[in-house]
Amino acid sequence: MYGVVTRNAEEVEWPDFETGFYEVKDVTGRAAAPLSNAVNMVSCFGDNAAADENPELVPVNEDGELATRDRTYFDWAYICPTNEKYQDGLLEIIEDCAAENEDVRLDDVGFPREGYCHCDRCERTFRESEFDDWFAWRASVITEFVAEAAERIPGKTYFTLYPDPYPGHLYTRAGLDIEALSEYVDEFVVPLYDIHYGTTYWLESIAKGFQSRLNWTPDGTTPPSGEGDATGTPFSIELYAVNVDVDDLVHATEVAENYANEVFFGYDASNAAATVRRKRADAREGVTYGDDGGE
Repeated sequence: MYGVVTRNAEEVEWPDFETGFYEVKDVTGRAAAPLSNAVNMVSCFGDNAAADENPELVPVNEDGELATRDRTYFDWAYICPTNEKYQDGLLEIIEDCAAENEDVRLDDVGFPREGYCHCDRCERTFRESEFDDWFAWRASVITEFVAEAAERIPGKTYFTLYPDPYPGHLYTRAGLDIEALSEYVDEFVVPLYDIHYGTTYWLESIAKGFQSRLNWTPDGTTPPSGEGDATGTPFSIELYAVNVDVDDLVHATEVAENYANEVFFGYDASNAAATVRRKRADAREGVTYGDDGGE
């Protein structure tokens, strides 16, 4: 099955895709009304507009450096996940999305990197918490938010993962406890973006890594190298479709769908549709018919 990720409402209805993800709130802070015929998608703690308007919302490291897009390694600005007022706003958006379509995708959930956040609120909240370990406390913050969000989503809860399957990396980087999150997440989505997919060995390596990390395969069997405890939680792969050669995107899709529940295409519905049509046409090749027109 194939899906599209888009900011254009009309594209979620294209017949080439079984699933349409519509960005209701993206990392720029742009907002749109949720759709009833799409899985509405919310960028939770990525928000350039909110960060520009109120820098006090932005996470800081121990050196006081803000997690904004003008710093190395950050493509957008982040908002501190412990800010309750901002969280409340997100939960309202998620409720609005779920009122239109019962399935919702949570995007950009987590702390920005390992060194964040050391704002006064985070320092105080950690001291007052039951945790002695800072990383465990961070993970509890994210898990509690996801639990609250999932309560407001009557259908399927999708959750975007940073594409690093190595055990412990997502936990220390972003505060994502995969095992704990699996209680609330119905399907993880892993974006594996490239600008041309000229080679795909890395795509296969990462996909197989998540297969092992989540102990899940498309046929329902446990992978032989499975190491995680998040059993039964499927994952899908999202490919980048903008200006990618169709032949290369077809090849990337063939690799991805061997490991993923579904394959989604980001931000170029026309190119994605051409890829899906090519794949389906190729699948029909080789069928022969007798003189009577039967197979």
